[in-house]
Amino acid sequence: MRNTFLLSILILLLAGCNKDKFNTQPLLKYESVNTTILGRGENLVFNLSFTDAEGDLSDTLIIVKFEPNCVNSRFNAKYKLPLFPLGKNQSGDLVVTFAYNDVPPKCFPRNDTAVFKFVLKDNAQNKSDTAVSETIIITN
Repeated sequence: MRNTFLLSILILLLAGCNKDKFNTQPLLKYESVNTTILGRGENLVFNLSFTDAEGDLSDTLIIVKFEPNCVNSRFNAKYKLPLFPLGKNQSGDLVVTFAYNDVPPKCFPRNDTAVFKFVLKDNAQNKSDTAVSETIIITN
C-alpha cells in the first residue's frame, strides 16, 4: 500500500512537470539552413518554427550575427514581424533570408565563421529562448 501511494505521488509529480506545447513565453526553434558555406551571389535561408499560447506574435524578431574572431563583422538587427492573423495557441514557421551582401565578411582576407542567433518577442514583451544556427562560413 505504501509503495502504491509513493508511486502515485511520483507519477503526479512527473505529470505536473510536463511542459505544455504552448507557453506564455514564445517558443522559437531553429530548424535548418540551406547552406553552411555562403559564397558571393548566394542567399542564406534560415528556417525557424514558433509556438505561442496568447497568439500575440506581432512584435519583433531579433537577429544577431556573431563572429567570434572578427568584431567588425558582427551585427544586431531587429525586424518587425509581418502581419498575420492572431489567435490563441498559435504555431507556424518563419523563413529568414539574407543575401550575401547583407552579411559579407569584414575581416579580409579571412572568411567569416559565424553563428546566427534568433529571439522572438511578443506584444507583451515576452522573449523566447535564443535559437542558434550551426556555424556558417561566409567566404571572401
